[in-house]
Amino acid sequence: MIHYRNLTENELCRELFQNFIRHQNVTECWRKVDGTWGVKSDPFVDDWTEADYQTLVACLKNTVATGGFVYAAFCDDVLKGFVSVESGLLGRGQNYMDLSSIHVSEDMRGQGIGRALFRAAGEWAGKKGAQKLYISAHSAVESQAFYRAMGCVEALEYQQEHVEREPFDCQLEYRL
Repeated sequence: MIHYRNLTENELCRELFQNFIRHQNVTECWRKVDGTWGVKSDPFVDDWTEADYQTLVACLKNTVATGGFVYAAFCDDVLKGFVSVESGLLGRGQNYMDLSSIHVSEDMRGQGIGRALFRAAGEWAGKKGAQKLYISAHSAVESQAFYRAMGCVEALEYQQEHVEREPFDCQLEYRL
C-alpha cells in the first residue's frame, strides 16, 4: 500500500534514496528544431551517480529550508516517489511556482504515484498563491506523455535559468 507525506529537512539524506531506482532507458526525445516540435531518436540511459544523489539531497534540503514543498510516496516504508516545489513566485507576473523535481522509482511507474504527487504539488502551489506550475521537464517521450496527460502545455514564458541549465528539457506550464 502506498502512503504519502511531507518530508522534513532532517529526513533528507542519502540513505532515504537507498532503494530508489532512477533508471530510465530513453530511446526518443522531443526536440524543438526551427520552432517546430518533433520526436527524434536520442538513445541513452538516464540514471543518477552518487554525486547526483548528493546534489539532489542538498537541493531538497534547501527547498524545505526555504519554505518549499517536498512530498513523497512510500511503499512499506521505502521511498518510491517524490515531488518538490520551490517557495518563491516567479515569472513576469509572479504567477508561477517552480516544480523543481518529480520522480517515481522505476519499479513503481505506471501505478498512479506520479499523478498523485503532481496533484499534491499543484494543490500546495495554488494555496501559496501561484496560478501555474513551471516545469523544466525531461524530454523523453515517456516523460512528456506523463506531463501532457496531466494537462501541461508548452510554457508561455520560459525561465532562462532552466533553459541554460538543461537545454534539452521541455519548458512546460500547468494552470492551477
